[in-house]
Amino acid sequence: MTRNRSIVLLGALMLNATALAVDLPKVETYKSATCNCCNRWIEHVRQQGFDVAAYDVADVNAERRRLGMPDAVSGCHTAKVGGYVIEGHVPASDIKRLLSEKPRALGLAVPDMPKGSPGMKSSNPV
Repeated sequence: MTRNRSIVLLGALMLNATALAVDLPKVETYKSATCNCCNRWIEHVRQQGFDVAAYDVADVNAERRRLGMPDAVSGCHTAKVGGYVIEGHVPASDIKRLLSEKPRALGLAVPDMPKGSPGMKSSNPV
């Protein structure tokens, strides 16, 4: 492949990646300032092309309730994206599917903090 064709191909790939990132809405995440797994989940979501605003809050449970997510499915952080609520360590691929399919739903939840979910260290990741 010639140098010019390589540059054009690289430019097209970069434009495509930028377009995908622009189409994804911002993820607003409410978390404890001391929770490292929340920070790892945020990094996972960012690596998948989302822009993330992270807010350290004193009471994550209050934020979850404010957004309407039931306590029965609580995780360690709560987020909102594209009109949906995301509770816990939901994989970015599932968030993208939710945004693509747009079902009538409150959102998605991964209750508790399961080992192997995005942001949770495990020798057997999901």
